[in-house]
Order: sequence, then C-alpha cells, then structure tokens
Amino acid sequence: MKLRKLSAATAILATGALVLSGCTPGGDNGDAEAEDTSNGENGENGGTTDAFNAEGQQFTTEPEDTGKADSSDLETMEDEISVSMGEIEFVGYNGSTPESYSVYNSTVVNRIFEGFGYWGTDNVWYANEDFGSYEVTSEDPFTVEYTIGEDVSWSDGTPVTVADYVLDWAYQNASLTNSDDEPLFNGISQTYGERVLEGPQGDPEGKTFTIEYSEPFADWEIMVNSTLPAHVVAEQSDLELDELVTAVREADTEALEPVAEFWNEGWLTDPGTLPDEELIPVTGPYTLDNWQAGESLTITANEEYWGNAPGTERIVFRFVNDGQHVQALENGDLNIARPQATVDTRGQLERLEDQIVLHEGEAATWEHLDFNFIEGGAFADSLELREAFAMCVPRQQIVSNLIEPVNPEATVLNARESLTFEENYEDIVSESYEGTYDEVDVEGAAEILEAEDAVGTEVRIGYAGPNPRRTDTVAEIKASCDEAGFDIVDSGSEDFFGPGGAQETGDYEVALFAWAGSGQVVSGQNIYSTDRPQNYGGYSNETVDDLFNQLATTEDADEQQEIIIGIEQELWGDLFGIPLYVHPQLSGSDISISNVRDTASQDQIVWNAEQWQRAE
Repeated sequence: MKLRKLSAATAILATGALVLSGCTPGGDNGDAEAEDTSNGENGENGGTTDAFNAEGQQFTTEPEDTGKADSSDLETMEDEISVSMGEIEFVGYNGSTPESYSVYNSTVVNRIFEGFGYWGTDNVWYANEDFGSYEVTSEDPFTVEYTIGEDVSWSDGTPVTVADYVLDWAYQNASLTNSDDEPLFNGISQTYGERVLEGPQGDPEGKTFTIEYSEPFADWEIMVNSTLPAHVVAEQSDLELDELVTAVREADTEALEPVAEFWNEGWLTDPGTLPDEELIPVTGPYTLDNWQAGESLTITANEEYWGNAPGTERIVFRFVNDGQHVQALENGDLNIARPQATVDTRGQLERLEDQIVLHEGEAATWEHLDFNFIEGGAFADSLELREAFAMCVPRQQIVSNLIEPVNPEATVLNARESLTFEENYEDIVSESYEGTYDEVDVEGAAEILEAEDAVGTEVRIGYAGPNPRRTDTVAEIKASCDEAGFDIVDSGSEDFFGPGGAQETGDYEVALFAWAGSGQVVSGQNIYSTDRPQNYGGYSNETVDDLFNQLATTEDADEQQEIIIGIEQELWGDLFGIPLYVHPQLSGSDISISNVRDTASQDQIVWNAEQWQRAE
C-alpha cells in the first residue's frame, strides 16, 4: 500500500496467487498479514542490497540484486529443511478466499504456484521470465499481451493455458452473480473484473492472451500473476474445459454456479486432510505432500516441474508457537524460524551467534485497531464513541514498551497508505493528521462516555492468538480505557480470522491485527471502499470510494500523493481505525543452510525457499 515514486505498479503477493487487494491478516507469528514498498520497475533500477541485515549467511550463488539469485546450477538434495512461521494452522490449497488469504497460508501456497512475477527482498517487482512474459501493446485502449512459457505446465502434465487465466479473471469478477445478486465466487478481490471488462482474450488452449483495460490502471503490472487449475474445476463441475471458458465469456451464470461452488468449497478439507492428489496439481517447484493437523505441513519437490530444480527435496512447515522458536533452533528441531520480534527474542537469537544467522529489519507490515461498523455494534453509528476510544488508547506507551526495545527508532504510525520509513510519509501526515490522538486523554474520553450515556460499554478486542505482543497491547489499552469508563475484553482466539471465526461473523467491537504489504498503489481500495472483500467491518464513505477510483487511474506520483492525503483525511475524520506502529522483523536460520534471505514483503523469509540448501 505504499505510494510509489515511479509509475510502475506493485502488489501484494509474491509468486503465488496474486490478487489486487489489501494485504493479509494474521499475526506476526504474531505479526502479519502482508505487503508494501518498491522503487523499481521489473527489477530495473531496483535495489542492489538486501533490505535486511544478516551477517554470516552463505550462498551457493551470490545474489546480484534484490531478486532471486541464479539457481540454474542447483541440484535437488535428498534432504529436509524445517521452518516455522508460527503455530497458525494451514487452511488450504486455494489461498484466494477471504477465509484463507493470510500470511500463514500464503507462505505455503506461494511455494506451489508460479506466476509472471514476484517481489524481491526490498519489494522491487521482478518479472519471472522463466514462467512467461508480458508487454504493453497499446496505450489507448490500454492493452497488455501475456505469453506463458511453452514448457510451463501443471504437475499432472496439463499445459498451463489461456483457459486458466480466464478462470483467474472470473473469480475476481463481481458482475458474475447468483440469483440473490451476490458474486458467485468467494474471491478476495474484485479489481480485475472491474478494470478488465471482457477478460483475457485468446485461444483457450493457447499460450498467449491479451487483456484490455477500460481505462489506465496504476497497478496494471501486477494484475495478472498465477492461477488455479481450470481443467480441474471444469472436470469437477461436469463441464468440458471449452464449455467453462464459454460460460465465463458469455456470463452464463447458471452454467457457472457449479464452477463457483467447487472453486469456493471444493478444495476445503478438515485440518490434516489434503484433497485428493488429482485435485491439487501445482505449477511451482513443490507439491503439497503431508499434513499433520496442528503439527506440520510438508511440501515435496515437484518431479514434473518445468523450471530450475529446487535445492532441497522437502520443506517442512512446522506449526510451532513463536515463543518456542529460539529453543527449537538451538535444538535443531527447526532450521529456520520467524519468531515474534521482541527484545527477549532478539537477545536469545544473539546468544546463538555461533549456530544461527540473525536476519533483521523493518517489515512492510503495520499494526492497527479497526472498528466494527456492522449495524448494531457499539461503534457502528457513533463517531463520538470511536473518538473516546481513540483518546484513551495509549499508542506511544504501546510503542515505547513493546516496539522500541526491539527497534529503538520506532515511532507511532499516523497513516495507513504510507509507512514511517517511506520518503513521502511526513508530507502525507503533515497534511492529513492534526495530532488529535497523540496524547492520551482519559478525562476527555470519560466526558464523552458520560454525555453519550455509554459508561460501561463493552469493547471486545479480537485478534489471532495466542500472541504475546497483542495480549500485552490489549492489556495496555484496558488499563487506560477502563479508567475512562469502557469495559475492555481481551477476545483473542486461535480462530479469530479462520472460517466461521469472529472476524467473519462480526462478533467483535475492535479488531487488532496487521496489514502486510508490497508496493501496490491501490491496495487500500480493497480495505476501505464500500462492500470490498477485505472491508471486514462494513465501513462506507462515498468520498473515500471516489478518491480510490481516482487513485487507480493515475500514474502521476504528485497526483497520487494528493489523493492519498485526501483519503487519509477522510479515514481520520471518520476514525475508520487507529494505526499503531510498523513491525520490526527478526528471523533466524541455521548457519549451515545456504541461500536464506529475508524480505519485508508478505512471503517473509520463505520467499525463496526453493533455493534453500544445506551446505555440504
């Protein structure tokens, strides 16, 4: 959600199912949910050094820039590398639904799907030329031609073709509706269907297609990336592949109902049970192999992979509480881990300097409190109560106690569409925020509660737990806001963001989580605009809707900044939510593992897991 200095666009996911949306929720192993930053275009003019410091790391091939190093000489070792991003359970193969789109799930599924590009370590967008190519063929109307590599195929031997990308467009097209006038597909984003009205054009069995935009779009370059298998969806819907494509292109919603039903639910299984193998082919270097509920998920080298061989046969994602990460690294039970960044964790990792490599930096991830605007909620129709809550939240105390010990330069965050370390941050904040909530005002909050006859209002703060830092955050808020007259309740739970969880059902007053990012210009549209898939709390503001539409159609950096200032002014005026801070990020890797590099974007330290290899 960063404002780009250059006109090239960037987006939120790396390598896997890339959708134009906000970021993703979860927790920073307690942290985030994901994306933000980029000053390069297709890797051109990009950074030449990693965004994270890491002394002592080894490489089989030294990286030349912030993209992936040349791995053409790698040979797959019969070995196993264990990594933990936290204890949150894997959800499923289809990571593009609101229920499955989280950092935890994306870090797995992005290893099994390949696409037209990926984010480097400092959020520069790199085209994946091994997978295919794309180029602008017309400025008016704005048209892009994509060519899928001739050898690119699914692991079951089926070629990746235009038909797959027609399905990719369909699930992001809100105009395909059911009898209740609701979108057929439960997708995380609708931007593609709004911006490209006719979908991909080309022979469904071919490798080349074009997309034509209804008007120029700032984030065009990352609109199309990877996809799910259309041939599987067609077969499970009792359709021939050409029939599926025809149904999409003719907007035959009756024919598409079984297609959407399978896309929405057909890949869902109970924890620990993978769908049948024929239902989950992949395009990436790894396949889903073994899922032990609550314990681990193993991905195994794809024997039919068309690209460079992965470095290691098996990568095991272990669902380990981040409080146990350092001990697991020391014991050798984990080779790589991303614990929550706390002062204690940092000290523990530093004490293992002869055994592990410490990766540290600032993530493009930011913590925030979001109000629930769904009808009937305590804050839904009362700006006064939202103001009272914001007045008693001790933001500086939270940063001082929980973040500064890890990152002494940390400050309170006062924007949503720009982060504290970005060049345009101060300019945006100076024009959009007047410092109203910089200081805690318990007395002022209490006066509002008295005037609104709302003393004792229960505020359930929900988050994905267990998460020590968020538990501590809620405790800090409770100590302050209870004094003002609120009744703060810690509602952290393991399934807060899961299917059927409180976030989905609206069973909370305030949500505490993070958005994580990459350099997409318009990602906030999916979060703040009316009825968007990631607008979980049901917020609506016509001015914000209009401003995001303007932002989406300009590539002029000065215009973008002015529009973002307007958006920030509206979000502060309405108190959509309360930004808190940018996340510090720490990871540790066994000193014997080569090619491990951390990144600020959503995929975090596993972004190049296919290149990991134990030193011989």
